[in-house]
Amino acid sequence: MIDDFPDGAGLPGGLLLRSPIPEDQRRVLAVLDVWWAGFGGAAGSRERSLLLPRLFFQHFTDSSFVVERPDGALVAFLIGFLSQSQPEVAYIHFVGVDPALRRRGVGAFLYQRFFTLAAARGRTRVRCVTSPGNAASVAFHTGLGFQVDPGDAATADGVPVQQDYDGPGLPRVTFTRILTGPQEER
Repeated sequence: MIDDFPDGAGLPGGLLLRSPIPEDQRRVLAVLDVWWAGFGGAAGSRERSLLLPRLFFQHFTDSSFVVERPDGALVAFLIGFLSQSQPEVAYIHFVGVDPALRRRGVGAFLYQRFFTLAAARGRTRVRCVTSPGNAASVAFHTGLGFQVDPGDAATADGVPVQQDYDGPGLPRVTFTRILTGPQEER
């Protein structure tokens, strides 16, 4: 469980924060297509579902979050972890917010909690990726202080892209954010 953050203080409308459990995987998979409004069509839907195997809901629960309404309805999640290979890096793997709650601070709240957790555990950088063409995601991340990493000569809408980043035909926009200290504030 997330001992550092026992509740959702700071979340709008009485929303509650907790660590994910294995049973949350099915709940998260069930909302992906709706929350992403079919982004990328059938291929995008399959790609998103493959990015969230059950292992994330079993083995990365102390660095991940689920946000629910008081009635238990899922409204947001962040799956993140501390890199075992790069001790200075924390990684945000996948984040989703119910479209009805976007632009209300829920996503920024989850990222800030993750930044604070990562900094408290000695991490100095947070990395993440998004799909090319997801302009809203690029704007959100740069608005939170992430820098777009250099690409390998390809761009999408003027944003550098890493070709084949997640395998053949799976390009990504990659980001890095430097953390400022144990009580990361932004």
